[in-house]
Amino acid sequence: MDYYQLTPDVIDEALASAGIYVDRGLMALNSYENRVYRFQSENDGILVAKFYRPERWSREQIEQELDFVTAAAAQGVQVAEPLQRNGVCLFEFGGLLFSVWKSVPARAFEQDSLDQLEALGEQLARLHLVGESHSLSLRPGIAPEAELSKARNILERHAVIPARLQHRFFDALTSLGRGIIEYYQPKELTGLHGDCHAGNLLWNNGPWLLDFDDCRRGPAVQDLWMMLSGDRQEQLLQLDTLLAGYETVRSFKSAELALIEPLRGLRMVNYMAWLALRWSDPAFPAAFPWFNTEEYWQQQITALNEQAESLTAPPLSLTLWD
Repeated sequence: MDYYQLTPDVIDEALASAGIYVDRGLMALNSYENRVYRFQSENDGILVAKFYRPERWSREQIEQELDFVTAAAAQGVQVAEPLQRNGVCLFEFGGLLFSVWKSVPARAFEQDSLDQLEALGEQLARLHLVGESHSLSLRPGIAPEAELSKARNILERHAVIPARLQHRFFDALTSLGRGIIEYYQPKELTGLHGDCHAGNLLWNNGPWLLDFDDCRRGPAVQDLWMMLSGDRQEQLLQLDTLLAGYETVRSFKSAELALIEPLRGLRMVNYMAWLALRWSDPAFPAAFPWFNTEEYWQQQITALNEQAESLTAPPLSLTLWD
């Protein structure tokens, strides 16, 4: 089955093969890495089907994702749960793997709401408690040296960087990469959501965590720092609020705050490489028309250099958590 040509008829057939039937309302959702569709089923209400991009994760790695989510739900963490049929929640049709999820009736998470941030901190702490006993052994951990090497290779092969900018860009990339490797020194690891930003959250009597496609082991702060925005004082307030909720459930080690800028830098590089690698997917040029332009690469040179400098600045700190 062609991943890029998932027609409604093919989706109907795939779901029917798992005993799940579309009644009406099949609609593609905003997802680029995988193909995701919302629909009304005959017997199970509103569901979401997720077709996994081939060759990104193995069957066993996806099964670990689903096991982690199921275990989190069993411990009261508010997560969208995979639907099971005869004890199975990962299905295959025409060579493609897919899962089906219970839709969460909720509204968008308000990242500027301190009440919602505090509640999110509590939910993340509950998730990390579950993560302590889940090795996620088949999923890659956060490994800057390997990730940066892979990202550089992708950018060298696939990115369309103007010749006159290539030297400056890769010099900036090298400088930032060295700093990330030097400053990323985690002490404790746990099972993480891995990609916790507002787009993967909903709100309904508390925050709901969606899309564990990037779950892995790493420092707890990885699931916190992407919720911080604005100037330093604004970030301190947001961080204080997140940790106020977090500390009601699980202890947070303040030393992890020094990992925020290395993790931010790593995400910047991986994001550029992700766009370059997926540029042949027709969905990407349509969704990211600014990528691979000369202006974009000029901006990235500046951003990489600024991020390299930020690694040496004093990290966010809250005396309350020392």
